Amino acid sequence: MEIVAEFLARYRKEYDFYDQAARLIAQRLENALRETGIRAIVTSRAKSLSRLEDKIRQRAAKKNYKTVEDIFVDIVDLAGCRVALYFPADREQVKRIVTGLLRVHEPIKEFPDKTATKQPTYEKRFSGYWATHYRVQLRDVSLSESEKRYADARVEVQVASVLMHAWSEVEHDLVYKPLQGGLSTEEFAILDELNGLVMAGEIALERLQKAGEKRIADAGHAFSDQYDLTTFLLSRMPSEAGSYSTDAALGRVDMLYDLLQKLSIAKPDDIEPYLTNLHGDVEKRSIAEQIVDQLLLEDPSRFSTWEAIREDRQVISKSSPEKDQSQQASAEALGAFMMHWIAFERAVKLRAVSNRLFDKAEVERTPIGRIVRTLQVFDQNDLDTVDRIRNLRNNVVHGFYISDTNELRDAERHLKLLQQTLKRSSRGKSRQSRGSRKT
Repeated sequence: MEIVAEFLARYRKEYDFYDQAARLIAQRLENALRETGIRAIVTSRAKSLSRLEDKIRQRAAKKNYKTVEDIFVDIVDLAGCRVALYFPADREQVKRIVTGLLRVHEPIKEFPDKTATKQPTYEKRFSGYWATHYRVQLRDVSLSESEKRYADARVEVQVASVLMHAWSEVEHDLVYKPLQGGLSTEEFAILDELNGLVMAGEIALERLQKAGEKRIADAGHAFSDQYDLTTFLLSRMPSEAGSYSTDAALGRVDMLYDLLQKLSIAKPDDIEPYLTNLHGDVEKRSIAEQIVDQLLLEDPSRFSTWEAIREDRQVISKSSPEKDQSQQASAEALGAFMMHWIAFERAVKLRAVSNRLFDKAEVERTPIGRIVRTLQVFDQNDLDTVDRIRNLRNNVVHGFYISDTNELRDAERHLKLLQQTLKRSSRGKSRQSRGSRKT
């Protein structure tokens, strides 16, 4: 059997596999974009047989395929996903989402490709296609047992503005897949002209985004949804968080929005004070997580509201008397753990300020792990315990972590011991200070 025909016969049998792999990735990206507050249209597809056959037969002479596997290696977009952004400037935020959510293989391709050697037959006035392409796979840990088979599927993710995607579809079909012969110079000129209109449209979209940022910041009204909140956060990051605006993800803005609403502080002026205390991506905590942390530290009673929001986002299994009792015990242990953690964090920060290791503003922007080490009060075992408890705290607050009652109670016990160590060091330093004054 001819190699191309053999490949097509195999692909026909595996078409549903590639279609489902692309759909799974599209679902994950769509959920992540919605949670982060990025406006986009996400679509997926497996490559159609007719178009695939045309592409392979055009490439076969140059590629000189020897086996069916050669074709599978060469054709990287059998499964594809498109992210069409409302606002082109969000491409960087989407990049963080894609690289964090999926396994990215091979160099990321940025268009226009300045390294391309192929010269167009028509000298364009405009730069053409602006997009970012990723070749990705699903992460095993995100898959259920029935989905594990899709972990090896390679999927091409194309990220561009809604306008650029539309233009590229027209240009690609007419230029690279001509059904009625090559295009005339006039047709190339029209496509170039359309590209110029699209690029002008992208500039208009960027202006529209900035106008929205200004409206939200100036109006003083409550955020209408997580998209408004994301727009505001992105507008404030360059001046408020320095390098954080380029290095950190926004995180679960949808859940932050829910919390702000529940607390009746869902206006730009309400959250402005919390933006000044954002720190760099030292602990890999997103912007949303850092704001939530400040809100909970400010008033520990808010944790029950936050826990309810987190539960609403989870799939709740059917209840039973045994489960109800277990959940009640877990909730009590979680509440006690959080109260002790907040007390410990406050005591550490207070000590750091009183010892003049940090000023009041600086201590709020500094990761707690660094503050604990700077105090030079705890030995290495204690420092390891703080790191372990901090990770537990971050997981139960931000990670949909199913808290184990015994683990939480053990952490609470260690927090009490750490507090005692902190107090003993304070008393020892106080006695030493009094002794030096008598001398």
